[in-house]
Amino acid sequence: MKRLAPYLLILPGGLWLAIFLVVPMVFMASVSTQEGDVVNGFVQTFNFSVYGDALAQYQTQFLRSAGYGLTATVISVVLAYPMAYWIAFKGGPRKSTYLLLVLLPFFVSFVLRTVSWKFLLADDGMLLAPLKSAGLVSGDFHVLQTTVAVIGGLVYNYLPFMILPIYVALERVDPRVVEAAQDLYAARREAFTKVVLPLSLPGVFAGVLMTFVPMTADYVNAGILGGPENTMIGNIIQTEYLVNNDYPTAAALSFTLMAAMLIGIFAYAKALGTENVLEAAAR
Repeated sequence: MKRLAPYLLILPGGLWLAIFLVVPMVFMASVSTQEGDVVNGFVQTFNFSVYGDALAQYQTQFLRSAGYGLTATVISVVLAYPMAYWIAFKGGPRKSTYLLLVLLPFFVSFVLRTVSWKFLLADDGMLLAPLKSAGLVSGDFHVLQTTVAVIGGLVYNYLPFMILPIYVALERVDPRVVEAAQDLYAARREAFTKVVLPLSLPGVFAGVLMTFVPMTADYVNAGILGGPENTMIGNIIQTEYLVNNDYPTAAALSFTLMAAMLIGIFAYAKALGTENVLEAAAR
């Protein structure tokens, strides 16, 4: 019975993943190679050419989504690391309060938070209207339906997913290690780059994965804050599924996006050095 205990513990989670992840993915893979329509039905013809056609037709949206996701992820790291560092080392007994403030936006629906940005960034909104009235910006200046608005929305909505793993990694850093480095005549900058930063890499690694993947596949921010020139691949997949009812193309796009992100993740892990990250996490 003791030998079976580990397998029994993972059985519920394994069944959940098999039913709600593996089975739908197998079904989607089958749909991607079918032909037909919603009226006459879809028939399995193993039409793999849909992948090449979909990629060629929506190459611009793929590249745009990757660019938006990468840019928003980099901005999130720049914003999240100092915040997580301050909470971990300077937060004191109020760390839980600060973490609650970080998570507070999640008490509101994702869509409602994004819509609130639309009102905030509107041409006559509370941000731009006073600036235009004061003559600080031109009357035709706008932020909505621009790349800045979409990337800003992505960063705002996913920033906590970057802060939390970095905070957890920094929280595990023993302050005595930093003090020891300073006792050995290391400057604060050297203590950070040689001690704190390497030990926090597991958090950065996890944060990048938790933000880049959903950012790249996101369609809400581009749909609400962007315009026709800001369409992401997630918007195309949504349109193909729910509007055009072109299930094979939508499924092919979904698999292509997933494959591209997996390749990017493995390349990122290779460049960062997964073994070094795991060694730092084990310390």
